[in-house]
Amino acid sequence: MRIKLIIASADDDYVGHLSNRISEFHSDVIDVTVCSSPERLLELLSSRKFDAAMLEASFIDNMDLSGIHMPLLLWTDDENTTDAQATLRKIRKYQRISSIVADMLEKYAKVSADRRGSEPEKAQITAVWSPAGGVGKTAVALAYAAKKVSEGKQALYLSLEAFSSVPVYFSETGKGISAIFEMLENHEGNVSMLIRGIRCYDSNTGVAYFCSPDNYDDINILSTQNVTELIDACAGVMEEIVIDMSCVCDERARQVFTHCDRVLLVADPTSSAQIKLSQFTAQHNVFERIKDKAVLVANKGALVTHQLTDTCITLPLVQSTDASAVSSALSGYFDI
Repeated sequence: MRIKLIIASADDDYVGHLSNRISEFHSDVIDVTVCSSPERLLELLSSRKFDAAMLEASFIDNMDLSGIHMPLLLWTDDENTTDAQATLRKIRKYQRISSIVADMLEKYAKVSADRRGSEPEKAQITAVWSPAGGVGKTAVALAYAAKKVSEGKQALYLSLEAFSSVPVYFSETGKGISAIFEMLENHEGNVSMLIRGIRCYDSNTGVAYFCSPDNYDDINILSTQNVTELIDACAGVMEEIVIDMSCVCDERARQVFTHCDRVLLVADPTSSAQIKLSQFTAQHNVFERIKDKAVLVANKGALVTHQLTDTCITLPLVQSTDASAVSSALSGYFDI
């Protein structure tokens, strides 16, 4: 689904720059039309309907906006608004274009139904897990996601850790994933559209990600149904989903294991990681259910028993305190 957006402003330079950037980076989501006079806007609205509009104040008064599903007031701090203008949702004019687009898409997602039409092609879903902490799950997850991007895929890194690792690896300048959680909890709005609006992209690897939750409880109160809905919504937007999981093997983890196509089981050379992995594979019935889709990842040069799974990947120990450099160095070792 592409949003039909019209931008109306008398500032030709601003409108031109904004529309060009939207067309360049968001053409898969937004079909943009521009106009620079109220007369032209009136003409367009008489013949076409639009999903959304960003309108300067001078374009709103005495204008029939019934042909626009979501009209937005394009405003600045020094502007006063009339009663008619004050009833509209607002979007700030002078800010980063990526923020304008994210804000607009989030607002639209809240007022539109989730019109998916035919079932979208399902993304490949990979879960990254270990029964032991500190083995490098996040570095493995990001390295795998970066590898998929290098193969031409749209890959999303999705953190379901109790405490997110996103701030360690990425610049957090956008809206947090809590906005998606809220929409899932309320069972209303267009989750897929919201995902498109708030996802960020790493400038170095091209991996997509969400900024951290607003607070600790947001991730922990998710139900298994919420987790499934979140993964499905992401899978309808991206081609590869890489899920960074906590070390616990609770009901939510089991749901992710069932839902995914591949599980990367990560271990490092420490005796703690080796013993916990051995306990999991030997004593836990979950392993028997995921064994056929499990890939053993021996991180930091670990030596492990290959017979645990049909496939094993050995990753070297990368001596660096830069977390991003570590994941980047590991991305070339994935050939699965």
